[in-house]
Amino acid sequence: MQTISKDELLVQKDLFSEKIREGVLFIHPTDTIYGIGCDATNHDAVYKVREAKKRYSRPFSIIAPSKDWIRQNCEIDKAAEKWLRKLPGPYTLVLKLSNKEAIATNVNMDMETVGVRIPDHWFTAFVAELNIPVITTSANVTKENFMTSEENLDSQLSSHLDFMVYEGEKHGSPSKIIDLTQDELIIER
Repeated sequence: MQTISKDELLVQKDLFSEKIREGVLFIHPTDTIYGIGCDATNHDAVYKVREAKKRYSRPFSIIAPSKDWIRQNCEIDKAAEKWLRKLPGPYTLVLKLSNKEAIATNVNMDMETVGVRIPDHWFTAFVAELNIPVITTSANVTKENFMTSEENLDSQLSSHLDFMVYEGEKHGSPSKIIDLTQDELIIER
């Protein structure tokens, strides 16, 4: 696994964008913690994330390329619009998926909902340029501690990764989940 900085990613963004489109797995920083990412439209890549995390059925969240992408592919009512105005930020909005073609079928096995994020972080602009949704799930094997620094990256996980965008130790916690599919429900993790 190759470790790169923000500057290296941005200088070589065409190379790394192509790798992502080809289906590699990688670690990316966010405004909260490090996440495992891949092209959320690539069924095989999403499957590889499931294998790496040993998480076979629970849904994954995505970093959406834009608020417009969310509006075009999810059902947005007044409550959802209120939360969209709070983005970018440390929230995952669970919304009803209106366009089942927008993500791979194994992102969420029921394909009825999707958790969307737009982190308040420079990596969001990279995803916007990719113009595809990117899986974002904590960098850990399921039920193990999530990664906060390069030193505590699980070796089982790193063997599945192509590259990691590293910016030092993170002191955050996972995003708040706001389930907007029925009555608004805030889930603290």
